[in-house]
Amino acid sequence: MSKFVKQQIIDFYRRKLEGVDGAVLVNVIGLNGPKTTRLRRELASKDIRVLMVTNTLARRALAGTPLEAAFQGLEGPTAVCWGATDLVAVAKEVVRLADDESFAPFAPKGAVMDGERLTADQVKEMSKWASREEVLAKIAGQIMAPASKLSALISGVGGTLAGQIKQIAEKENAGGEAAPAVEAGASPQG
Repeated sequence: MSKFVKQQIIDFYRRKLEGVDGAVLVNVIGLNGPKTTRLRRELASKDIRVLMVTNTLARRALAGTPLEAAFQGLEGPTAVCWGATDLVAVAKEVVRLADDESFAPFAPKGAVMDGERLTADQVKEMSKWASREEVLAKIAGQIMAPASKLSALISGVGGTLAGQIKQIAEKENAGGEAAPAVEAGASPQG
């Protein structure tokens, strides 16, 4: 491959992966055309992008970026997966598809998160973490819980008071008697 072509590929990798700070690296060697197409379609449905790279050129292209650590000491053809809402969502989907026998030998090779390289086992462990949406939902629930409890307490007291007033009004109407009037300045206990 000529220097010109290599430089074009390096520039392409830089453009494609610009701004990406976390990715999962996967093995896709051994997948035939139809399996690769299904795999890409499955990942695209979860908003995950896939880019096949050559390690040497990717190492050059990603020098000085957060993804640089991912390609240190990496061997064999590799694909980079990134996107979705966060890296945990990417890891969950990659591990799910790796466990599916119809996509064998697709498997995670590692990842990079916050500039640090992760092993394939760490990617599998990360796939068990709560995703960004799950964490946000939990936080929102914790924020709303005190207000919800306060609202329930206030409406409970108001409901009890309304029920008591209704009972008094029903007694007055049923008995035809008016409730004893309390004279101004007189104590209700008498």
